[in-house]
Amino acid sequence: MKPLEGVRVLAAEQMQALPYATQLLARLGADVVKVEPPAGESGRASQPAMLDPQGRQVGATFLRNNLGKRSVAIDLKSDGGRELFLRLVPKFDVVAENFKAGTMERLGLGYDAVRAVHPSVIYASVSGFGSSASPYGSWPAYASIVEAMSGIYDYTRRPDEPPRANPVGALGDISSALFATIGILAALRHRDVTGEGQHVDVAMLDATVAMTDIVTNFASLGLPRQPYPPPYILDTFKAKDGWFVMQLVREHQFVRLAETIGRSEWVDDSRLADRTGWGEHLEDIIRPGIEGWAAGRTKMEAAKELMAAGVAAGPCLEAGEVITDPHIAARNMLVTMERTDGVEQPVLIPGNPVKLSKVPEPSEPRVPWVGEHTSEVLRAELGLDEAQLTALAETGIISS
Repeated sequence: MKPLEGVRVLAAEQMQALPYATQLLARLGADVVKVEPPAGESGRASQPAMLDPQGRQVGATFLRNNLGKRSVAIDLKSDGGRELFLRLVPKFDVVAENFKAGTMERLGLGYDAVRAVHPSVIYASVSGFGSSASPYGSWPAYASIVEAMSGIYDYTRRPDEPPRANPVGALGDISSALFATIGILAALRHRDVTGEGQHVDVAMLDATVAMTDIVTNFASLGLPRQPYPPPYILDTFKAKDGWFVMQLVREHQFVRLAETIGRSEWVDDSRLADRTGWGEHLEDIIRPGIEGWAAGRTKMEAAKELMAAGVAAGPCLEAGEVITDPHIAARNMLVTMERTDGVEQPVLIPGNPVKLSKVPEPSEPRVPWVGEHTSEVLRAELGLDEAQLTALAETGIISS
């Protein structure tokens, strides 16, 4: 048994912030029914993409966030579509959405409307700036927008260089998804105890500020921007087959580095006596010494030798190396999804990082095609017959 078996989620979702959260809930056993427009949600239009059996595009953003879900295609902009959605609501423990704040209210599907038909519902909203209080509440947001507003782009900017946008992928999306997951689980637990539902409200900017805590914390301690050169060593260095990263932030680690690469004279060099000196002399003393030593080693060999000496280091892997890495295989961190458009190479999707000792990891169902489960869900949950389903499809309220 998976821990969330019996928990049911109705998700009006798009792109990544909420879909990643509901995919994680599905991996833990929840039944997730995804509600998307008849033409499919916007993540399906992302690039790169594959084609589904009907020749429709299925984009990368959709592929990596929707394993194990069922798709119901309903036009929520229509009166009939909103009626279907509200009829479905009482069948589910959680109703979740990640549209721009106020969108669901304008559709008549906000928390108050949903709570009216399901008083104990857990209603989860993920938006750029939350459902209340923010002066930016009407703004749409992608991950890069809230990342920039968290201050991390400016904090890591080097002098005379512009801020670098989106340096680590969808940090703003994934962090929001994780906090949404925590909020949903906490609300379910609260309901177990009190019988009460509630609104879980996650702002992507809040989540990203929490993940980039160094910005606000260091500003309060007098460091509004990462100093350059920094008073430590945190950089990449060249080996014979690529690059490796190394991080030294303590004096005893520097001694180990010097001894490992055959530069013991650095220990008594007054220019390198403290962390400030490491940064000031990174390019003229330290980098040449490290890269001269690493020139005869692969990036993996250099990292292993440094790690054995107690110096934190690791190889900078290229994409092809990541997907063949033995750790990734040992931890079951890649899910293979066969393509349906004649391409032999399967799509690879990150696996579930939450490992539970009492829960085995079975193979995961593929992502759903647009509206693949519309008829199945509406028959089972609302008792609609074939004539009713046909009429709804003919008027464009549903697709299947």
